[in-house]
Amino acid sequence: MLSYVRTQAETRRVKAEALTPELIRDFVIAGHMDLEKVKRMYEEHPALLNAAHPWKESDHETAVQAAAQMGNVAVAEYLLSKGAPLEICTAAMLGRTEDVKRLLYRDPKDIGATGAHGIPLLAHAALSDNLDLVQLLFNQGAHQGVSFALHNAISRNNYDVTRWLLGTGKVDLVWKNYQGKTALAVANEKGYREIVSLLRQYGASE
Repeated sequence: MLSYVRTQAETRRVKAEALTPELIRDFVIAGHMDLEKVKRMYEEHPALLNAAHPWKESDHETAVQAAAQMGNVAVAEYLLSKGAPLEICTAAMLGRTEDVKRLLYRDPKDIGATGAHGIPLLAHAALSDNLDLVQLLFNQGAHQGVSFALHNAISRNNYDVTRWLLGTGKVDLVWKNYQGKTALAVANEKGYREIVSLLRQYGASE
């Protein structure tokens, strides 16, 4: 029995040592969109769970953080079920209001938290389709990334969150996402006519 336990421990150690930078990068990339690949890779290399890929010296990303910034609920929930930490940005993306409140109570400074690539908390919350949570965070001081949050709400075709964010007066309608597109351009491209009309009402133009 002792020999078996040692064999199992040795297997886990070897797999942990086998984590190359390329393997970690591949897992983190899969975390953005590809649940089945995440499952396959995790089963083969459980130590990948919390491994972070350094995109830049000050920008490290784990697979669950990748899922959180993309709004990928399925991947995030899977990784959490395997023991990935529930950080506040992930909780916000999932719309877990009570978890967000608990984390803020534990550390009020988390209202200024950022996830992967420095993406602010409010932008993650806008992916949740939870207007109450977006309002809660904004009213408690999560004012960074309001324009980013608007883009995320539009990507979800969420009229109510989009309208509320516009009403804060904190949105820059000429702000562009990583693809170089404004909020109006994104809404037009996706064919979200009601949101296009709403953006124009607030002064957005081509």
